Amino acid sequence: MRNQLLVILCSISVLCFSQEEEKKPFSLDFSPFYGTILEHNPDISHLITDHPAGFVLSYNRKTYGFNAWERRYNYPDWGFSMTYQDMKNPYLGENIGLYGHFNFYFLNRSLVFRIGQGIAYTNKPYDKTENYINNAYGSHLLSSTYLKFDFIKENLYKGLGFNAGFTVIHYSNANIKAPNNSTNTFAFSAGLNYVFDAEEFPEYIPEGERTKYSEPFKYNFVFRSGVNESDINGSGQFPFYVFTGFVDKRINHKSTILAGTELFVSKFLEEMIKHQSIAFPELGVKGDEDYKRVGVFVGHELRFNKIAFITHLGYYIYYPVEFEGRVYNRLGLKRYFSDKIFGVVNVHSHGAKAEAVEFGLGIRL
Repeated sequence: MRNQLLVILCSISVLCFSQEEEKKPFSLDFSPFYGTILEHNPDISHLITDHPAGFVLSYNRKTYGFNAWERRYNYPDWGFSMTYQDMKNPYLGENIGLYGHFNFYFLNRSLVFRIGQGIAYTNKPYDKTENYINNAYGSHLLSSTYLKFDFIKENLYKGLGFNAGFTVIHYSNANIKAPNNSTNTFAFSAGLNYVFDAEEFPEYIPEGERTKYSEPFKYNFVFRSGVNESDINGSGQFPFYVFTGFVDKRINHKSTILAGTELFVSKFLEEMIKHQSIAFPELGVKGDEDYKRVGVFVGHELRFNKIAFITHLGYYIYYPVEFEGRVYNRLGLKRYFSDKIFGVVNVHSHGAKAEAVEFGLGIRL
């Protein structure tokens, strides 16, 4: 009797464990596209000569509410994608990109919005002797973002479905090296998707009653760095350093608001000031102006479990020399390694004009 009871208890333990084990369904999709390069800057008009074409190939890890954050965002996908694009211009060449992405679903999962962020490789960047016509990309490696809006139907027949919509792909090296006029492609796309083991896809776990959540004010300190170059071709790459302090307040499961101040130490500005004082005396630059700037900013974080999408809007209160205007913005991703330590990658811009890609490490107290 004692042995039978032990067997029953072990069976119950195994059953409970199997019920709590997370399933990991996934899908693949392939979407060819055909479009046009948008003339966001008249300086690249000579590079728009034909209609670029390519494809997006994606791996999508499906969610069904096993984790609470999945239920809050209507069971999104996360995954990895690759793009190939023939720019249909002999000076722009071809681009290949690798991304991490999220898919968000709407209207009973008939519409999907994807945002992907990653890096791309271009095979024909600017070269002062061999490819000086290309003033869009200054280096082989580029920062790239793409947006994808699709009407989608999954698992129409044994896991196979289709999707159709449009895609916007942005390529820029964020002034890591000049020139950096960038490109934006608007394209129409259509393709197929396949959900593996569709017949075994788990039931969506209901969200249940929404709970209130907040955290007390927290103090944050971040150090960011990287390299960049001014808009003057061949002026050289220089390091920059950003020292940031801010206070944040998490107001619910999804949103954190924040405000702070920061010091920018940009060595490329020091060289630009020297160049302008000599080459453009009409600008009134003496050459001994301070190349440091101080900004104040407000911002928001949109949390997805340990990942956050950050947006900042700032204003330089100390601004000794003119460069792209006093207002700046920042977009990027933050990864929380623990409750106190986080890493961040973002683009520091002035409107649509990028100044730098910033890599940072911070502490939240």
